[in-house]
Amino acid sequence: MAKYVLKNKRVVISGASGGFGKELAVRLVKNYGCNVIGIGRNEEKLRALQDDLPGFTYRVFDVSNAKNWNDFACDLQRIGFTPDLLINNAGFLLPFAKTEYHSAKDAEEILYTNFLSCFYSFSALLPLLKKSADPAVVNVSSSAALAPVVGTALYSASKAAVRNFTECLAMDYKNQIYVAGVYPGFTKTNIFSRQNGGADNKILEKFCTPVDRAVGKILKKIKKRKIRIITGADAKAMNFFYRLFPSLTAKAIRAVLKKSDLEIFADIFHEKKSSSENNSAFL
Repeated sequence: MAKYVLKNKRVVISGASGGFGKELAVRLVKNYGCNVIGIGRNEEKLRALQDDLPGFTYRVFDVSNAKNWNDFACDLQRIGFTPDLLINNAGFLLPFAKTEYHSAKDAEEILYTNFLSCFYSFSALLPLLKKSADPAVVNVSSSAALAPVVGTALYSASKAAVRNFTECLAMDYKNQIYVAGVYPGFTKTNIFSRQNGGADNKILEKFCTPVDRAVGKILKKIKKRKIRIITGADAKAMNFFYRLFPSLTAKAIRAVLKKSDLEIFADIFHEKKSSSENNSAFL
């Protein structure tokens, strides 16, 4: 199979203000001469990146809103920007906790942001992607889509939806559009910013893969047109063992997180007030 040539591609990246999205934008512009449009909510960070990175521009909008993607597609058509590569990277992780402590609002927000944004972007940009000589779509899922992780029911569900959506797209558009799913393990990004004691936890930081290393491997796999891209020793172990020993692997993950005794996982293993005693959990 011919390699996917990244050089001089026109790229759209969601979640570009930090983490994977920012590093991808930097690499694609500097190493491959790509023209990148980044999407995010933090205009200050996006503007700073644009100032430091010629070849990068941005749009500020909420990716969980379908109308925003349709308006964006019209904007691209107006300026004559035909994307070759769409990278859906936007997403967030709720605090690790038992499912009963998350609200219906939490469920809607994470599903719209992590999963439905991938559908909205693909639907809106597909007519433009089809005009590319070599179109590609890369959806960033998670290792939590490869094996169940205790305390992440809503996040895992949203990322599993991304995984299945991506793999179906790959079959729907076989030989028409290159479609890939990315499944990173714990990575040094700001994804733990919502966690109790997670953002600056030194033990957790040592366990995480540096974002630049993860992105380097992702781009190498994209160039080889890999359909499934797994990064991080933890993600690879989860994928391997869950396929062989699903029940045992899920239990092992739970045992490891419990034994760590980290504050970030406290709401999973330490009993809180019941829902009837803590109505605020469901507001």
